[in-house]
Amino acid sequence: MDMIPDLSVFRADWHIHTVLSPCGDLEMTPCHIVAEAKAHGLDIIGICDHNTTRQCAEVKKVGDRANLFVLCGAEVTTREEVHCLAFFETPAALAAFQCFLDAHLPPVANRVDIFGHQLLVDAQERVLESVPQLLLSALTKSIDEVAAEVHRLDGLFIPAHIDKAQHSLLSQLGFVPRDLQVDALELTPRVTTDAFIRQHPALAGYPFIHSSDAHVPDEIGRAYTELRLKECTFKEIKNALHHGRTA
Repeated sequence: MDMIPDLSVFRADWHIHTVLSPCGDLEMTPCHIVAEAKAHGLDIIGICDHNTTRQCAEVKKVGDRANLFVLCGAEVTTREEVHCLAFFETPAALAAFQCFLDAHLPPVANRVDIFGHQLLVDAQERVLESVPQLLLSALTKSIDEVAAEVHRLDGLFIPAHIDKAQHSLLSQLGFVPRDLQVDALELTPRVTTDAFIRQHPALAGYPFIHSSDAHVPDEIGRAYTELRLKECTFKEIKNALHHGRTA
């Protein structure tokens, strides 16, 4: 663990869906998300809709006004049906990753009556677009290929909710490959890090985060990670993960 003086504690809920995710509640608009995050004492939130980054910029606009740091990214579904969080520091990196997603997401039409609305909403709460392509599909790229692309763009790659029985690294592969480069592993609110490591002692050396995986406003902040940072920046968040400054 880094022994650095003058660190401050920041609360981060890394995994929040917006109304752009078909499973996201219609109230999960940029303004509602930021208001709920502030009400729950969060300092950092991660926006990660299914296989798209397109809502991030609008949430960030609202977050900047409220002094809330917004990690911009996506929850990617790999070819193996593993869900992974990916976050990026710059708009250029985020745009490049969106191109990667667009190139490898199958062209399946959304069925609103089955999957739900996929609405792009701006910082003024205006609906800009209803996205026609189903965002829940798995990419044609493997988890190794997704991880490589995220790290090529200097992003953070975090397999999501690995304690879940569906769409997790453990449920789909049964193990964490030793050569898979991850920045952390995400746990749900249902399990503590200590309890999870008792069940999976081979994973004791990995950094862990807790997130809400919020799909409705009331879920925001139900789980969070405390980060000890010199300042609230993407680089410092990455350093905190890599050097054990989390709780």
